[in-house]
Amino acid sequence: MRVLVVEDERKVASFVARSLREKACAVDVAATGRQAIVAAQSADYDIILLDLRLPDMDGLDVCRRLREDGVETPILMLTARGMVDERVRGLDAGADDYLVKPFALAELHARIRALGRRGLQRGVVLRFADLTLDRRRRTVERGGREVPLTQKEFALLEFLMVRAPETVDRSEIIEHVWDSTFDSGSNLVEVYINRLRQQIDHGHNVKLLHTIRGVGYRLGLES
Repeated sequence: MRVLVVEDERKVASFVARSLREKACAVDVAATGRQAIVAAQSADYDIILLDLRLPDMDGLDVCRRLREDGVETPILMLTARGMVDERVRGLDAGADDYLVKPFALAELHARIRALGRRGLQRGVVLRFADLTLDRRRRTVERGGREVPLTQKEFALLEFLMVRAPETVDRSEIIEHVWDSTFDSGSNLVEVYINRLRQQIDHGHNVKLLHTIRGVGYRLGLES
């Protein structure tokens, strides 16, 4: 999952971003409304965390602008204001949910999971053939046996399972699994695909992770 955090307070932004990265999310941070609009228009995010108070423009205006521009990414509004009328204004501006500061990280993560499931129209547990991925427990099993994965391998597999049995190209993987600091000239995608293939297919007669030459990668029972 790729998340855009729009927050001008450095400590808060860093704290939230670090917690999300620990949950295998790719995270970009914008400190102003204008930066947020540019980022949201140029990259494909799964969730946008949008602070209501920004130095250059109101978060409500940012939200309205994104919706007017056709950005349909789920937006979770963050604010220190707890008044009902402010929450209503945020939802009317196009936000999908509202979280009042200070908040517990557990609640933030739960709301992100809920919005992510709503956006992807998929459940907590993803399944393909005998492969199972549990988003809440952050575990993967194949044929009933647990498969140990790093956070990035988990994020890569989650994206492939959400899109299965479609073929996804390298650029789509970068968009959803890595953040804006990723060096597109590196071979990290190929490295992680090979590592993931070793983890989920080694020792199994039926191979699930396939490379489609010149196109991309997919989960399937046949290449």
